[in-house]
Amino acid sequence: MDTFDYLIVGAGSAGCVLANRLSADPTVRVCLLEAGPADSSPFIRMPVGIIYMMMSKVLNWRYFTVPQHHLAQRRLFWPRGKTLGGSSSSNAMVYTRGHPNDYDHWEALGNQGWSYADLLPLFMRSEHHERGATAFHGVGGPLNVADQRSRNTLTGVYLEAAQQAGHALNDDFAGPSQEGVGAYQLTQKNGERWSVARAYLHPVLARPNLTVLTGAHASRVLMDGNRAIGVAYLKDGREHELHASKEVILAGGAVNSPQLLLLSGIGPQEELARHGIALRHHLPGVGKNLQDHLDVLVVHKCAKAVSLGISPLNLLQHAWHVLNYILFRKGPLTSNAAEGGGFVKSSPEQPIPDLQFHFTPAHLDDHGHTLSSAAYTMLGHGYALHVCDLRPKSRGDITLASADPAAAPLINPNYLSHPGDMATMVSGVKAARKVLAAKAFDPYRGAELFPGKEIRTDAQIEAFIRRKAGTIYHPVGTCKMGSDAMAVVDERLRVHGLQGVRVVDASIMPTLIGGNTNAPTVVIAEKAAAMILDSARAQAGAVQAAA
Repeated sequence: MDTFDYLIVGAGSAGCVLANRLSADPTVRVCLLEAGPADSSPFIRMPVGIIYMMMSKVLNWRYFTVPQHHLAQRRLFWPRGKTLGGSSSSNAMVYTRGHPNDYDHWEALGNQGWSYADLLPLFMRSEHHERGATAFHGVGGPLNVADQRSRNTLTGVYLEAAQQAGHALNDDFAGPSQEGVGAYQLTQKNGERWSVARAYLHPVLARPNLTVLTGAHASRVLMDGNRAIGVAYLKDGREHELHASKEVILAGGAVNSPQLLLLSGIGPQEELARHGIALRHHLPGVGKNLQDHLDVLVVHKCAKAVSLGISPLNLLQHAWHVLNYILFRKGPLTSNAAEGGGFVKSSPEQPIPDLQFHFTPAHLDDHGHTLSSAAYTMLGHGYALHVCDLRPKSRGDITLASADPAAAPLINPNYLSHPGDMATMVSGVKAARKVLAAKAFDPYRGAELFPGKEIRTDAQIEAFIRRKAGTIYHPVGTCKMGSDAMAVVDERLRVHGLQGVRVVDASIMPTLIGGNTNAPTVVIAEKAAAMILDSARAQAGAVQAAA
C-alpha cells in the first residue's frame, strides 16, 4: 500500500492549488485524487465550450436537487466540474472576489486571520493581472486574469443601458469599490480558458514527489481512532487504499466533501444510523448550512443578428468565427457567455450591493444542459440579464441517499425558505427590467420572452421566480468554519475533534460571499497551504528541539 505525506481528495480549484504549493517542498510526497478524467478535452480550453461542458456526462457531475418546495417542486440542475480543475474547467471564467465586508464578517464570527486585509495579499499572490500590478492586484501569480478579447456588441449596449438606468461604470470589481456595472475580467489567457488546473497543476505535473490519480472516486476516509490515516477509493471497479503519514485533505467542494465525511462515519449520528454507517465521530454540522445564489433571467429576443446565436443571417460569419478562433484565438468563440455584469443595490438603504447581474448576448433557458435547451441558446438571436440575491438567508443541506459511494447525494438548497429572499429577488427582476428597458436597447429590443409582458405585479413576478429561478453555481457552507456547535472545521480548517484531516474548499465558507466563488476558493486553498506548511515546519522544529 502506497503511503504519501499528504493525500488531497478532489482536483478542483482548491485541490490544484494545494497540490502545487505542498509539493513545492521536495522532501514530501503528495498524491492528488480526482474522480473525473484528465482535462484534455478541447471544449475545456475553448471558452464557448461551456455549452458542451454543461451537457457532458463525463466531465460534469450533473447533479439535481431534491424537489424545491418554494420553487414549484422543481428539481434544479446543479452542474459541477468532474475533471482536473473541477468547476474552473467548466465555469464562465468570471473573476470576482466578493465584497471586503464578506471576509470581515467571517473574522467577526470568530475566525481569526480571515479578514479582507488578511486575504488581499493572497488574492494578489495568486493572480497574474494582465493590466499590471496595483494596490489590489498582483502580477506573476499562476492564475491569469485578462480583459475580454472580443466583446459582443450587445455587451456594450448593456453597459450603456445600465448607466442610463442609474448605475455607475466600474472597470474593476476587485478594485477600490465593488459597486457598479462593467465587463467582467476573466480567467483566460491568449483567448483560452485558464482553469486552475492549467494555472497551478499542469506546470508541476513533472515533479517526482507529486502523483495525480484520475478516475479515482474516493469512497471513505480511513481512520485509526480519531486520526485520519488514509483514503479508500474506487477505480476500475475495485477498491484501493492509500495512506497519509501527515494529513488527509478533502477538497471535493460543497457537495462532495460533506458526502465523503458522511460516508466515512463523520457527521450527524442520526443520519449515519439511517444508512447503516458506523459512527466514527458525531459532528452535527456536516452537510448543513448549505447556501447558494438563486438566479433568474430576464430574456429578450434581439431585433438584429448581432448576438452569439446562429441564424441564416450570420452563417457565413460563424464560419469565419471558427477560423478566427483556430488561427488567432479571437472572436465570439472566446466569449465566456456572461460577458457583462455588475453589483447593485436593491434599494438605496442597502449598505453594500446585494444583487449581481450577469449579461449574456444570447437568449438562455434552463442552463443549456439538454440538447433542446442548448439549441434554444445557440439558434436565433436574443439577450438575457441574470440577477441573483448575493446574501440569501435561506439554508439547506447535503445528505446521503444511501451508503453507496457511487450514489449522488441528496441536495436540498431549500431556496426561498426565508421570506426575505423572495423580496430581494423581486427587486432584482425589477432592476434587471429597468436596465433592459433603457434607451440604448431600443434598436435591438425584441419581445420579452421571460418573464413576459403580461407579468407585471409583484405577485406575478413571484410566481415567475418560482417557475424559472435556478442556481448560478455558487454552493458553499456545508463544512463551515467556526467554533459553534454546527461548525465542522476550525479557523485552520482542521475537522473538529479529529486529527490529520482538513477540509479545504468552498464548503468551509461560514457565509456566502457576494460574488462568484472561484477566486475566493483559490485563496482559501492558498491560505490553507500556508497553514499546513507552517504546521509541518513547527512540528519538525519541535522534533529537532526534543532531540
